[in-house]
Amino acid sequence: MTTPLVELADLHVSFGGVQAVRGVSLTVRPGECLALVGESGSGKSVTARSLIGLPGDGATVTTGTFRVGGRDATAFGPRQWRDVRGTRIGYVLQDALVSLDPLRPVGREITEALRLHRAVPRAGERAKVTELLRSVGVPEPEARAAQYPHELSGGLRQRALIASAIACDPALLIADEPTTALDVTVQAQILRLLAERKAAGTALLLISHDLAVVAELADRVAVMKDGVLVEEGRTADVLTAPAHDYTRALLAAVPREHARGTRLSGGAGVRRERGTPGDVVLRADGLVKSFKGRTAVAGVSFDLRAGETFGLVGESGSGKTTTARLVLGLLDPDAGDTEIDGRPWRGLGRAERRELRRRIQVVYQDPLGSFDPRFTVRRILDEALEVGGEPRRTRRGRAAELLERVGLDASLLERRPAHLSGGQRQRVAIARALAPSPRVIVCDEPVSALDASVQAQVLDLLADLQADLGVAYLFISHHLGVIYHVSDRVAVMKDGAIVETGDVGPIFTAPRHDYTRELLASVPRLPQERERAGFQ
Repeated sequence: MTTPLVELADLHVSFGGVQAVRGVSLTVRPGECLALVGESGSGKSVTARSLIGLPGDGATVTTGTFRVGGRDATAFGPRQWRDVRGTRIGYVLQDALVSLDPLRPVGREITEALRLHRAVPRAGERAKVTELLRSVGVPEPEARAAQYPHELSGGLRQRALIASAIACDPALLIADEPTTALDVTVQAQILRLLAERKAAGTALLLISHDLAVVAELADRVAVMKDGVLVEEGRTADVLTAPAHDYTRALLAAVPREHARGTRLSGGAGVRRERGTPGDVVLRADGLVKSFKGRTAVAGVSFDLRAGETFGLVGESGSGKTTTARLVLGLLDPDAGDTEIDGRPWRGLGRAERRELRRRIQVVYQDPLGSFDPRFTVRRILDEALEVGGEPRRTRRGRAAELLERVGLDASLLERRPAHLSGGQRQRVAIARALAPSPRVIVCDEPVSALDASVQAQVLDLLADLQADLGVAYLFISHHLGVIYHVSDRVAVMKDGAIVETGDVGPIFTAPRHDYTRELLASVPRLPQERERAGFQ
């Protein structure tokens, strides 16, 4: 057995009176990948940050054995930790757009890491930056090095961030949710890149709530809950025959082929049946939209019936969100139109648009970004109820009813968004969308930022609301497992156009278009599902 790069025993981390990590022990060896999985707040990221001496402001850390590269890390001071970061341990965060400095080109970001550790002579920095970007699969690396983060796609930003993390050839790379916000094809590229680093001898500590991603890359899995490691073992063993109830619950929450039509949260059970789809409530007819000469949406047409879910999938830049904005009347098309209950957006005045907009609402990916942070939940819902024509005297009671309908207690009405969990915020966003009693709700990546179990709860909630109210969903997501689980019909978009559409089963199990086949082939799979035919 090779000597561990990291040996950690009995790690405790607390913030004030809150114990974030309790008694965690782990080892990571050269050329292997250990995955830390669990929900938000389980202690994964705090554990990982402790490995580079950055547990967080106000943290109290105690540990037994803690060795990095054979050295006693309990004795490290600030100077020793600065030497370790980048040279012994690299760190890749989830959101490259936030992690990279928006005011300088990505090449300078990588150059800073080289200069900090004097990795190469200054005369060789440009060549080294080009070499690093090329090594992580960035096309035209010399040109890309001069670009700012906002000028790069999500996949290229993530690759640039990895290039910065490996600039000084660290022995251990910590990847904290490195693919969560990426499309499946870009995710597959990043996973291949990390696998290549592992094959070259780099140790990986992967932090993820996506168990299928973990199955693709990890040799061992450690499951965390409430700051404690509840289960650890070989990936195949943990993901196919979990010993702990919490691990079994995480696996049960994953949208998969055999789970379609069942509830994902709260154990087994059949999801509530919806009625037969009713009349057409939304029709998109030949929608076209261009920006500065680039066509973002090219002749998109589809219809949506009451009580039905229509899935819209495709990579970033495929035109999904622009289509949603056209459908919502937030953008005017260059050609074509959208009808809501037979009424087109085109030609309507401001007052008529306001009245029609009550019938179509939206739930976004990040409710924290779409809420006014100064508003309480009560005011958020009151504003939506006012738009829906609810009399002032009844709004207070209706706000409480809306929270109850989405599974929240009325005591949350006086809280602000920052004081809610991610799952609670998304439920409030759904309550806000329901306030005007819409016929259609556009769900734009509504669960992509949520942990598996919270995602399962929100998906079950949306299904229950549809069964109760007959509301129609236009459901946009890059997560194909989610789309397969929730949709009746689906459309696949590429370069602004729909390349394939139909019932979700045939599209996912027998796709006709090469692009659809490429998307499905890129989906990570759990070990027990790789041998099954069809989509998992």
